[in-house]
Amino acid sequence: MQLYVMRHGQASNSASSDAQRQLTEQGFLEAKVMAKWAKEQKLCFDRVIVSPFIRAQQTAQAFIKELDQVVEMQTVSFITPEGQANEVHDYIDGICQLEKLSSVLIVSHMPLVSYLVAEMTFEHNAPIFPTAGIAHIDYDLQRMKGDLKSFTSPYDLC
Repeated sequence: MQLYVMRHGQASNSASSDAQRQLTEQGFLEAKVMAKWAKEQKLCFDRVIVSPFIRAQQTAQAFIKELDQVVEMQTVSFITPEGQANEVHDYIDGICQLEKLSSVLIVSHMPLVSYLVAEMTFEHNAPIFPTAGIAHIDYDLQRMKGDLKSFTSPYDLC
């Protein structure tokens, strides 16, 4: 299974709550740049699993729109900055096995995205994600771990 973990694009610092922070113009551009890269790599996703926070929702929507694929987007309440990597790991294992998913994109936040990569890989490395960065994990559902294959950010592509 191919698993992709993405941090949301750049977000505004001002909002009534952290969950309400919206993407900046730069954040939308970052999501589009990463979608263009994904399209060039011929990536296809069975599902996009996303945080309920506005900036993650906006990132996922902009990414999917630019990708020009029909992809199911699923909001999961505990994939937030304070989310627990082990809980997300269990959820991903379960849903991918149950629904036979072969390629999944998770859109969330720091620090969860870093902890999630560490939790789900043999290497246990926790990369620091720039906004809209994507980690690719070649994930073995039987062993419930995978190898970190690549890490790409908008800054690598511009």
